[in-house]
Amino acid sequence: MDLRHTRQALAIDGGGTHCRVALVADGTVTSVETGPANVSTDFSGGVREILSGIDALAKRTGISMDSISDTPAFVGLAGVTGPEIADRIRAALPFRTIRTDDDRPAALRGALGVGDGFLVHCGTGSFFGVQQDRAARFAGGWGPVLGDEASAQWIGRLALSATLDTTDGIAGDSALTNELLAHFGDAAGIVRFAREAAPADLGELAKLVTSAAADGDENGLRVILKGAEHIAQKLTDLGWRADTPVCLTGGIGPFFARHLPEQMRHCITVPKSTPLEGALSLAMDLASEVTA
Repeated sequence: MDLRHTRQALAIDGGGTHCRVALVADGTVTSVETGPANVSTDFSGGVREILSGIDALAKRTGISMDSISDTPAFVGLAGVTGPEIADRIRAALPFRTIRTDDDRPAALRGALGVGDGFLVHCGTGSFFGVQQDRAARFAGGWGPVLGDEASAQWIGRLALSATLDTTDGIAGDSALTNELLAHFGDAAGIVRFAREAAPADLGELAKLVTSAAADGDENGLRVILKGAEHIAQKLTDLGWRADTPVCLTGGIGPFFARHLPEQMRHCITVPKSTPLEGALSLAMDLASEVTA
């Protein structure tokens, strides 16, 4: 990012695991991190984490809250599913100039800069992004009930389902399913956990799945392959063509790389920067529009 011509801009990148707040002032970036900020699953809690981050940023930089409120801000949050919730966010935050969106544009800008390509983001949730001639479009990101395929929580949920299949005697067990069964005590324990678990709780189980798959565990591999198949199909549906860059991001995204079709594997590229840097880039765009 070129910070030389941006006097002050603020960015917020919030997801199901954490929220990052960053301020660029006179060419220097300062950032802080707080807890989860998915405003669809917990609006009040998400706003609380954002305000806590803004307050911490003000204290760290020594910039007054009034000055921060005057700063053009781009706010990208998981769970912003339409204009109504975006309006609620704008009303709940102190900024006088604010652009509110979901968390996908910041991730896409961060991964690809302004270049063409595809983004597959698989964190606690999941979504796909396409950028062509600086125009962006997205698919997915509809949350754990109706979507988030190939996300960490989806992987965790499938692993628990596979474990229940072993207790029913319709699938063979493995080190992974035996470990999950021992951890929760029995099938009833798995059901109780799943009924009450937040997406992040299910997402924690994905670490066991990826580790098991790397060791050749049959059930772990089966779950990871289902995620890779979904990614390959969705990229194809979105118009992916050979030689077009594909970025795999998020805590679990890179684990699918080796299981994608060969042509797609050859097109995987390293993200240019982080979603927070993407949010800052969008915030600086907003600041430029305001001062133009």
